[in-house]
Amino acid sequence: MTVSMAEDPANDVGESIPAMTAHAVSVSLPTWKANVGYEEGEEWVMSKMKTGYPRFFIHKSIQKLAAAIVQKYGRPGEAAFLFPSNAVASRCLAFFNRQAPQLDPQKVRIVDLGPAAPAAGSRATEEVSPSISAVIFPQEHFSVAKAYWQHSGDGISSRRADYCFNLFSKGLLVDLRKQEEPRFCKGPKRYQKKTSVDITGHSNGVDSVTKGTGDEVQDPTRFVEERFGRNLDLSLAANAKLAIRRRIAGSLTADVGLTEALSLERDEETTRKVAGFSEDDVYLYPTGMSSIFNSHRTLLAARGELKSIIFGFPYVDTLKIVQKFGPGCLFYGFGSAEDLDDLEKRLAGGEKYLALFTEFPGNPLLKSPDLQRIRTLADTYDFAVVIDETVGNFLNVNVLPYSDVVVSSLTKVFSGDSNVMGGSAILNPKGRHFQVLKDTWESEYEDNHWAEDSVFLERNSRDFVPRIARINANAEAICDVLRAHPRVKQVNYPKYSPTRPFYDQCRNPNGGYGGLLSATFYSTADAVAFFDHIDTAKGPSLGTNFTLSSPYVILAHYSELDWAASFGVETDLVRFSVGLEDTKELVDTFERALEAIPQ
Repeated sequence: MTVSMAEDPANDVGESIPAMTAHAVSVSLPTWKANVGYEEGEEWVMSKMKTGYPRFFIHKSIQKLAAAIVQKYGRPGEAAFLFPSNAVASRCLAFFNRQAPQLDPQKVRIVDLGPAAPAAGSRATEEVSPSISAVIFPQEHFSVAKAYWQHSGDGISSRRADYCFNLFSKGLLVDLRKQEEPRFCKGPKRYQKKTSVDITGHSNGVDSVTKGTGDEVQDPTRFVEERFGRNLDLSLAANAKLAIRRRIAGSLTADVGLTEALSLERDEETTRKVAGFSEDDVYLYPTGMSSIFNSHRTLLAARGELKSIIFGFPYVDTLKIVQKFGPGCLFYGFGSAEDLDDLEKRLAGGEKYLALFTEFPGNPLLKSPDLQRIRTLADTYDFAVVIDETVGNFLNVNVLPYSDVVVSSLTKVFSGDSNVMGGSAILNPKGRHFQVLKDTWESEYEDNHWAEDSVFLERNSRDFVPRIARINANAEAICDVLRAHPRVKQVNYPKYSPTRPFYDQCRNPNGGYGGLLSATFYSTADAVAFFDHIDTAKGPSLGTNFTLSSPYVILAHYSELDWAASFGVETDLVRFSVGLEDTKELVDTFERALEAIPQ
């Protein structure tokens, strides 16, 4: 049986997910062939790519601003990557020098751009602090800069690019070293939005749009996003960031159920009493990968140049960060008890390590590491523990007692709407390394989460608590469908994993097993037939409010498929991030796709 999406699958190749969303964080790759074509760089796919996952695909708004900066400050044959501060750009420059030592250092340089004098004093500029630090380099070394952008997650966001391009095009964003005279734009304002919005999202006024006297009218995409996107006034960006940090602090508590978490967010004193920490121990980052990258970087600054441990099969860039930005890595791809035995022998023999990085549970096999044993080893042999709980999420599991740092991608289920990036790092105030980490974080940390992104992230996450229970239930229903079908070889989900006891040790009261699962099939043909006929959104990312399917290993490990398979991560694996749809309709969707597998 065929379904609508399979009838003409090429129609939406390269479209944003969600559709018509300027700052979407996923992109439609609706067939197995389209995913392979993307990885192979085939023209029929690449020519249709309107957007992509932001750390892998440079958003067209960022491309436009980078091109304009190179045109003004660069030379023919040069390109630029854009970062939010000189400190971040300087780290990219240092990476360049390590990766391409043969390159003349004068050919890779930083241009710091900030508001010109008239713009610098405006209220809007003070509230959002627009700045760009461009790393300009010879085009032939694009892959080096792209690697830093992808691994660090510290590049600018597309909303920041739009805002700064508007200033740059008017001559109001200038080279701070030269302090050029700005070129003023004499044309009329495109619109004036008259509204006041409080932090709860209730409008205190009436939105109105005033056209100028010329032909220009308001950008309709921006109007829809602001008017109907549940947005907040930018002047409240600082309050939005505080609300996000308090929301996380209220969720990351021991012995708290889903229904209690929302009330904790609003009560600072209760949060302190229950959790032993407050929002002061929560740090926001531009992306989830940025929180991992900067945690590793800050740990190195705090504890010295030591190797780190990657325990369990990790997200691809976590491993790259430890390998490329430190003195080395000890990798345990299975994350098994035998791996912990080997680690313990090494530690007992005198080997020293900076930190152990792990995911709870892992992606895409959904295995859970033995955090209790890891914590015991860390306390005995003096290394830090960094836990990425993105897949489990704050409300289902509490990994704080076993960690020194908890990192998360807020882009995923915390936001849910797939239209904004963000990450967080949380320090455990009861951890043995807390004081040195806190002191180092306070000296090293920059808040580079763009104001507009904070506004959207705060609004998206207000219904974080009730969404989780629905997603948990839907995911279990889909597991039941897949597990019952004879052509499905294996379903990977924390509830049905041999490592479930380790998950349950950290599961909160009323917490579930999350919205991510994966399945393997008995043949590539079966996997392709199922994937091509599953009538869900299909693209990268996870944690969306809608169900999102992906041949994950093809997208994440296409250049190293044999290596991934050696750790049990099969090439034909299909990953599902389950959303908020009606459970019966979702079950029917999966059953129809299973019927498409040849008998």
